[in-house]
Amino acid sequence: MSVANKDAILLSEDTASQIEYKQMVEATTEAILRGMQGEKAYGGLTPDQLKARIHHTMLPEHGKGYAHVLKEMEQEIIPGFVHVSSTNYMAHLHSPGLLESLAAEQMIAAFNQSMDSWDQSPIATEVEVEVVGQLCKLYGYDGNADGTFTSGGSQSNLSAILFARDWYCNEVLSHDVKKLGLPSCYADFRLYTSEISHFSMEKSCHLLGLGYQAVRKVPVDKRCKMDAAKLEAMIKEDVADGKRPFCVVATIGTTDFGSIDDVQALKRIADTYGLWLHADAAYGSAAILSGTYKNRLGDLSLCDSITLDFHKMFLIPISGSAVLVKDKNDLAPCMLHADYLNREEDEEDGYTNLVGKSIQTTRRFDALKVWVAFQTRGKDGFAAIIDKVIGNARYAYEALKKDPDYEVVNEPELSSVVFRLKGSDERNKQVRRKLLLAGTVMGQTVYEGKVCLKFTLLNPRVSHEHLDELFALIKKS
Repeated sequence: MSVANKDAILLSEDTASQIEYKQMVEATTEAILRGMQGEKAYGGLTPDQLKARIHHTMLPEHGKGYAHVLKEMEQEIIPGFVHVSSTNYMAHLHSPGLLESLAAEQMIAAFNQSMDSWDQSPIATEVEVEVVGQLCKLYGYDGNADGTFTSGGSQSNLSAILFARDWYCNEVLSHDVKKLGLPSCYADFRLYTSEISHFSMEKSCHLLGLGYQAVRKVPVDKRCKMDAAKLEAMIKEDVADGKRPFCVVATIGTTDFGSIDDVQALKRIADTYGLWLHADAAYGSAAILSGTYKNRLGDLSLCDSITLDFHKMFLIPISGSAVLVKDKNDLAPCMLHADYLNREEDEEDGYTNLVGKSIQTTRRFDALKVWVAFQTRGKDGFAAIIDKVIGNARYAYEALKKDPDYEVVNEPELSSVVFRLKGSDERNKQVRRKLLLAGTVMGQTVYEGKVCLKFTLLNPRVSHEHLDELFALIKKS
């Protein structure tokens, strides 16, 4: 690979730059493929070993050239990556990427569109608008719905809670937060969510000026679903105490257990007390594409907003998330015009500036990955993937139930299985750490005060035979 041409610093119409870029991409691809060898999910390096490898001058006086840097990356960086495509990686909601979406990432980076204004992303804007519109239909919303892509589930949840807060202030308190700031009663606001919901609920309420105190954690039942009766009792208690309930969050696939709250029951309660209902479907949203399992989600169109994550069960590379709203007018908290960016006269002439829908200004063209993957695989292709990973979780659950050496916690609704070796918490902790350094990466959590192990099965390459081998390996470790 030649990188001696100092004039070729940007990919452009210039032939020299295109040759240089092609050589770099080809050399990088070869390095990636060499780094993908072997079945281990991790090479076993300790934190101290990783620190020692990279602790040197980041900005040398003179550039080394890409060929030299790539060689260093092969030696120092690539061996420290976890291989999320390995069948031995099942620790988190962190998926491998479909081949076509990896290819789309190259196009996203090369053209580097910025999704804030139409003149920075003409076709990219139109693609995102089309993708969001079709996602709204997929989840049962009508033509009045809208949404935006975000960096991930946490930002989607933050956006949804922002919309809920401002809706409540406008509709119930006749108070415009955008112009006036938080109302004097802000400390009384309350949001209700499962006790095992994502921590972005607390983060969001903090960032929105409401504080952790605004988040009421509702107990769950034996299947790790929010207890609707206890939710209603907590709302009644808060109303009697002068608090201001404004939002209920249904978790459609909890991080640890994959449990799905009852949307219909929560909708009845939300309507009774005049609350916004948000569905955090970051994990479970992909199941909508499965004819076998889609009904497990409930009717998400009942919700005022929905969080989707494409970098979980959809198998799209990070980043890729979206937040949808039933009423497009609820995106208004993000709207602000600037003469240098999203001029009103342009929008009146039909130019869409997406910055008015998003917390972010500069954003990547992540919608392309979804568009490419959906077009490439089709609904049947995604259904096969989703049926496989949820089916694997069911197989693992049944196998563990029959094995006297294990205790199994949850009957899976999605693709997570939580279990433990019988014995001490320390034994389960040691097994996870030992297998991590040996190349098998699995999760750890706590259920009813006991340390548990966790498989998050997002990889359709995992077979039943491989799961049996892992269960035997865990017992031997």
